[in-house]
Amino acid sequence: MNLKEQLGDIGEESIKSLEIFVSTLKEWNSIHNLSGARDERSIIDNILDSLYPLKFISTPDRLLDVGTGAGFPGLVLASVLRDSECVLCEPLKKRSAFLRFCAMEMGLDNVKVVRERVEEYQDTPFPLITSRAVTDTKLLLKLTNHLSDKDTEYLFYKGSRVQEELKDLKIDRE
Repeated sequence: MNLKEQLGDIGEESIKSLEIFVSTLKEWNSIHNLSGARDERSIIDNILDSLYPLKFISTPDRLLDVGTGAGFPGLVLASVLRDSECVLCEPLKKRSAFLRFCAMEMGLDNVKVVRERVEEYQDTPFPLITSRAVTDTKLLLKLTNHLSDKDTEYLFYKGSRVQEELKDLKIDRE
């Protein structure tokens, strides 16, 4: 099953850009070890995983993806949320170079790649902050506190330990 059959109604432009993403990631990954998703099937599974929450969230005008790595979820979300400014925060040189190149190849004018650690990045608060497999929830909230406000929503792609991480978490917002 190809990407178009799996994604269906996200639009031709988004499907084409995601097809470019798949082929570019496969090519770069063979040289630079950007992601554990090496074959087309695993890359498509990661794309589907990245897009799944869009069924449940409202579309933000801006989003910050922390530790974007090989593009999951930030670059994938940017391909579908073309009217949203997507800031991809990735401190590693080879990954940020990949993200810039890939965004250009995919025709994503809504992407800004920031090669900085998130705790050093300065900007106004974001309506949505996303992250996948960066660190535990408590630390991630602490690292992004200066980029959020009382209206910021978080979309953290977490594994089976999420309930454990949330157990003793207190959030104070004024």
